[in-house]
This record gives sequence, structure tokens and C-alpha cells, in this order.
Amino acid sequence: MKKTKYLLFSAVLLASMQSVAQNPINDNPAYSIVGKDSTCQVFIYSPAENQGLHLAYFTDDERWVDVGQLCASDFGPWGSEKKMYRPFVMKANDGTWRALWSVNSRSPQFAVAYSEDLVTWRPQDYPIMKEKGITDVAAYQMDDGTFDIYLKTAKGKRYVHADRNFRTFEEDSLEAAADDILWQRDTATINGKRYEGNDFEIPAVHLDYIRSWHKALAEENRENSRKLPHNEAELQAYLKEKGTELGSGSEVTAQLHVKPQKSYRISDKLIGIFFEDISRAADGGLCAELLQNGDFEYNGEKKGWNATTAWMGVELSPSTGDKNAPARISTENGVSKNNSHFVMVGSTPIYNIGWEGIPIKRGAAYNVGLYARCVDGKKKQLTVALVDKEGLPMAQAKMKIQGTEWGEYKAQLIVTDKYKGDLGDGKDIRFAIIPKGEEKVAVDLVSLMPQDTYKGHGLRKDLAETIAELNPRFVRFPGGCMLHGQGLENIYHWKESVGPQKDRKPARNIWNYHQTRKLGFFEYFQWCEDMGAEPLPVLAAGVPCQNSQPNTDGICGQQGGIPMSEMPQYVQDVLDLVEWANGDPATSKWAKMRADAGHPASFNLKMVGIGNEDLISTDFEKRYLMICKALKEKHPEIEVIGTVGPFHYPSSDYIEGWKIAKENKQWIDAVDEHYYEKPGWFINHQDYYDNYDRKAPKVYLGEYAANGNNELDRALAEGIHLCNVERNADVVEMTSYAPLLCKNGYSNWNPDMIYFDNSEKIRLTESYKMQKMFGQHAGDTYVVSELNLSAALKRYVGTSVVKDSKTGKTWLKVVNALPRTLKLQISGLGDKVVEVKGRSAQVFEL
Repeated sequence: MKKTKYLLFSAVLLASMQSVAQNPINDNPAYSIVGKDSTCQVFIYSPAENQGLHLAYFTDDERWVDVGQLCASDFGPWGSEKKMYRPFVMKANDGTWRALWSVNSRSPQFAVAYSEDLVTWRPQDYPIMKEKGITDVAAYQMDDGTFDIYLKTAKGKRYVHADRNFRTFEEDSLEAAADDILWQRDTATINGKRYEGNDFEIPAVHLDYIRSWHKALAEENRENSRKLPHNEAELQAYLKEKGTELGSGSEVTAQLHVKPQKSYRISDKLIGIFFEDISRAADGGLCAELLQNGDFEYNGEKKGWNATTAWMGVELSPSTGDKNAPARISTENGVSKNNSHFVMVGSTPIYNIGWEGIPIKRGAAYNVGLYARCVDGKKKQLTVALVDKEGLPMAQAKMKIQGTEWGEYKAQLIVTDKYKGDLGDGKDIRFAIIPKGEEKVAVDLVSLMPQDTYKGHGLRKDLAETIAELNPRFVRFPGGCMLHGQGLENIYHWKESVGPQKDRKPARNIWNYHQTRKLGFFEYFQWCEDMGAEPLPVLAAGVPCQNSQPNTDGICGQQGGIPMSEMPQYVQDVLDLVEWANGDPATSKWAKMRADAGHPASFNLKMVGIGNEDLISTDFEKRYLMICKALKEKHPEIEVIGTVGPFHYPSSDYIEGWKIAKENKQWIDAVDEHYYEKPGWFINHQDYYDNYDRKAPKVYLGEYAANGNNELDRALAEGIHLCNVERNADVVEMTSYAPLLCKNGYSNWNPDMIYFDNSEKIRLTESYKMQKMFGQHAGDTYVVSELNLSAALKRYVGTSVVKDSKTGKTWLKVVNALPRTLKLQISGLGDKVVEVKGRSAQVFEL
């Protein structure tokens, strides 16, 4: 075994070796171990293309028994890919394992995986070859420790040379001269069905370890799926199972002994927020813009979407010459290279339906903006108006367009008492551009914004105020999966989101809708400043989302990453962000851009995230470390926050991501963990961060939420988790629930923290209330306390005592997931008795 074998495996295997001879696993009587030196036969195969790699063992009565899944394909997008065809497994000379398989018949890629123990697998790599349609793979180790890989394609047989670590793959230019016997597999009958695979003889203790692992996972999954007790009957059933008795009554009494003398410092920025443009969170959401597709740049994000979407009286086809013909879309001499589409208006009005309507308040002012130019040199008058369902104007203003060059025009609309109609919820209100005369005028970047926005900076006031009430210490932006994008061409580049709106580059959203970039990096930073929160911009690590659809060459997932020849410029873009945010406008062109936008002072950027729950592949690691190293060397004052994939332990990305972070902690200060789990998982892992290495990089819990149908269960589980996170806030420095926002009717994810519609109808979930309680009662010192309660009951009670050194206040947070009132007798600090109703949370000042 290599010295780099994971410590977990070593510890578990050692324990197995010590106990197997005395206590062999006997849940299958046909399986027995003769002694610690005995061996057994195993068969590694795939039951079906979507079921991953499995292991079966051969019993004394000559039957193959399946143990379970060893790993699954992570290639390409969910739903259409993630398949494993004809896997080939081999054992290397050093005792480690290699697995290879075909991924589909369309991509010029195949999959490779590496493991030291058949339990923990390194994140997969997908070498890119010259030909598509790789149908079969096989590998053999050479005397020098490297590997020869043989491929079958639709055009012939190919040869690939791999290094001993299965990290680099070099394709030979010539066709491989190989007999079909190289691709031959063994066969075995399992549950009456014949499968192809590879069989091996391994130490019995190794099989025992693998079976023990699967048995432990099954038991943990059972506990993770345990539901919270909702009533007395469910509570008593749970306690009976745990061998605990609880007398009748409506209360549970416990003692909490607070120990101020055992206080220790914790992070003062533990509770923050994560904003991603998902479920219409930005355009049509937090961005106060009331018009949809005002830039005419919709481009097939959804079926039927195009430059005319949300507009009435506008057509894509050329005008017929009829003076009453609808307006048409043009791209000749557009307002900018990034906003090439515009509408050519003649004599007929055009209308925008907004986001399924335009909610308007009587007496409120709305600012209209647009770019226009006269096509034939003649002046043109436009009337901009809000109209009701009858087409009658509710408010209107005139614009006089002149000149053949693009110019910006502004007006203001106010619906006064002169309009006697009912404004309703705005569903029937339209925005109109009404031309006078037959002259042609080009119009683009049409905007309708309420004058009253959050702190005057363009955000929807009610939503922004609701978020600000969480008292977030930081804001992570702009995403999520949206950040690293749908393929290489869709990676979010921050420079495309700053500067004048006409020069910003709109883009397709990975959630399949349009981003105007009206809410760009300048607005994100301004928003943070307005809330008193620290900005945490996150940039892609040089690779797109591992679930990306295939490009024109059929290459899926990370698509090989940004070409290494282009990486120096990408790294420079990362460095330029720090200059843009913090630099001196007198000496930095990027800082001058910030100043020209209205913010000459530094944004005081202190931290930057690199990567978002990526597949920790070889392609990723090369680019990730290149970026982190350059950023830290150029700006040692910036905290660099990396990533450890989309799941918690024991996922391969988590393990590999943490391994990289610890080996490169001179460049990586913290890592971003993500997990979405059942409420039972949070209840079952209250010690999750207890044994983290305090000398390793810090933890940013960037995305988490409990899922399931019961909203209160989710919030209670999250609250108990936060109590334990606060206890470990010396290593967990930041947390942010995700997702933050969801517009009704546009859900891309469930659950979310805040639901909203076009009007001021905002629904705050129980999770929002829990986050608010922790955000408004945070501290920078953790005060140790001891809860005297039986283990079975303590599982459903969370307590946390923190002190804020700035205010001198000490807060006790109690989360009671029991269906009974908790009567808590407090001693050691501000002795008192408090009560917390069943299935609720409360905060007390001590």
C-alpha cells in the first residue's frame, strides 16, 4: 500500500484485522474466514449502465453475493449521462486499483478512476481523444509502473499511454495492433443473471473491511432518514426504541450549566448570505427593473424565446414596407458589440408585458431610460407610457429623438389621481413606446425602474430590506452553479458585468434563462456596503460545471477546462478584480472604472472564493492551484477560499479537495463545503466539526439546507446544526443557507429561504426565521455550557451561548425539536429558568 493511503482506511482496516479472526462477519452464513491470512474471490462489475461499479464475493457454497456499489460514473449532465459502459478494472502492482469505462457513443472521451482500497475513489478524469464513439477500454501495467490503455472506437483500435498515477494520458497517433482478447472480461452469475466483469483474489480481511463499510453506511443512512417526532406518540415510540423512559406530562426539564471561564474566541462573521441568480432571483427579482428583455437579447434560453420575447408589436422578420407593419429586430450598427440586437420602430406602438405584468403604485415615480438613434436623420418623437388593459394611458411622457448616433434618453412616469382606474396587482399593465410619424427610429436597452429602490442603488426595496434584516456579515456572489456555467463559453467573467449597461455582456443562465447583467459586480459590492456586509466574490476555477451539456465536439462536463494557453489571462482577470475593488483610481485603470461608476473609495475587499463545488479532477486541480497561488502571491492580504466539491464526507471530491487544501495551505486559507440533506442527517451529525484539524484551512459552509416536505422540521434541524456550528466557530468561520430567493412559479430548486412575487407579497419560511435569530444574536466569543439531559432527548435539543464583545451582551439560543415544552434551569451565568415551547426556537439574554 502507498504511504498516501487515507488514514480512515488504515484505521478501519487495522481494526478489522484485529477483530476478524475472532469475530468474522456472519450475517451471511455462507461467508466464513479461515484465518487472518486467508483470501477470497471477488468480482467487480456493473449491473446496469446507470448503477455504477459493484462488487460481489464468492461464497463457500459457490454463489456470488453482491455487496453494493463501489462508485458511480460522474460524467456529463444529470439525466442524460452519468452512465458506465463495459467497465474494466485492474489491480496495480502496488496494490492500488484502476477502473476504466466507456461513457457514451458520442463523446471523444472515456472515464478513469483510481482507488487505494475499493472504497474511497479519487475523483474521476475523462481524457479527451481524437475520435468519438469509444466503445471499449482495457488497461495493462508495464514494467516501469506506467499503463498501456487500449481503446476500441467506431474507426478502429487506439492506444493511450498513462502515467503510473493515472493523471496524464497521451494518445498514440497510430492505430493499435491489438487482438480482441485484450478487452476480454471474466463472467459471473449473480442473482440468476450473467454479467461481465473482472475477478480478483484479495485478502479476506479486505473484503471484511469493504462489507463493514457498506454495513456502516446502511446504518447511518437509516439514522439519517429518521424523522423528527411530531407528537407524543412518536416521541414515546422513539424513546422506547432507544431504551429511554419519559414520564407523562407536557414538559421536559433539563439543566444548562454555563461556564464563562471556558470561553474561547470564534468567528465574528459566522452568519452570512449566498446570492445566486437562480429561480429568477436577479432579473425579475432583486433587481428592481420592471421590464423583461429590455435589451432585446433573449437568445433561445427557453423554447420559443428570442429577441421579441415579452414584447408585443415586434417581429423578427424584416418589415414588409407597410407603414403599419410591426416593428422589427435588427442587428446592424447596434448600441455595442455586447448588445447588438435592437428594435426598429416605425409608426406602430410596441408594448412590454414586464414580468407577467408591471406592478405600479399610485403617486410613486418610475424612471424610464432607453437608447435611440434616428435611422434616416429625421427627428422622431416617442411617447413612453404605462397603459391599462384597455390600452388607455395611465401615465406618459414625451421623448424627442434626434441624431443618427446612439444617445441615451430619460423620462419619468407617475400614475396620479387623474387616472381613476384600479391598479390591481399590475398583471394587466403594459409599458408602451408610441411613435409619432412614419420615420424609423432604432431603440434599445429600454428600462423602467422605480425611483424608490434600496438605498437608491437599484435593488427592489422590499426584498433587499427583508434580506438586510438577517443581519448578514458577508454576501457570497454571483453563484453557485451559475458561476462556473454551462460549458466553457458560459463561465461567468466578472469583467463582463461592470461598466455602462450598454457594454455589459448578457448571457444565458445555467438555469436556462437570460441574464442582463444589470445586477453586476458593481451592484453586488454596493449592496454589501449598503448592508454593512463583507463582499465575498467567487470566481470559477478555470473549469465549467462538471454537469455541463456536450459542446459541438461532444465533450461533456468540465470540457478539459480553459486551455492552459489561455489561463495566464484568466489568472490576470482574477488579479484585476482585486485592483478593481481596492485599487487607487489614480494609478489603476480598473480602480478608475470603479470610480467612474460612482465609487472612488475602495470597497475594502478582504476575501475571494475560487471554484464552486467542482469535480476535483486533474484538469480542475491544475487550474485551481495556478489561480490560488498567483492570487496569494500577488495579494497576501486577501483570504483565498477554495472548494471541496458538492457533497460532504465521504464523497471523493470532499476527500480530494481537503487533501489538496491541506497540502497547499500556504495558498488556500479556507475551503467551501456544501451539503443538502434530510433533517435527520443534521440531527445525526451534531459532532460533524468537532474533530476537524484546527491547524488546517478554515471552513466556509457556503451552501447548506435541510430538505423534505416539512418546513418546520427543516428549520429545527438547521437550527440545531447551527448551535453545533457555533460551538465549532473557531474552525467554521462562515455559513450561508442556500438558495436565498425564489420567485413564485419559477422554481429551479427546492426548498428556498424567501419566496416572492411581482408585488410586495413575500413569504418568509421557518428557515428564514431561524437564520434571522442566529444573525441578529451573534457573538465573537463562545461560552461553554453543559446540557444535563438524557442522550436520547438531547439529540433533539440545541443550545448555544455566545457573547458579543462589542455590545457586551451574552445570548443563549435554544432550539427545541421535541414535541414537549422544554423547561431549562440555567446556572453559572444569570441563573434563571426559561421555557421553550415544543418544536420551536427562542433566544434569551443572559
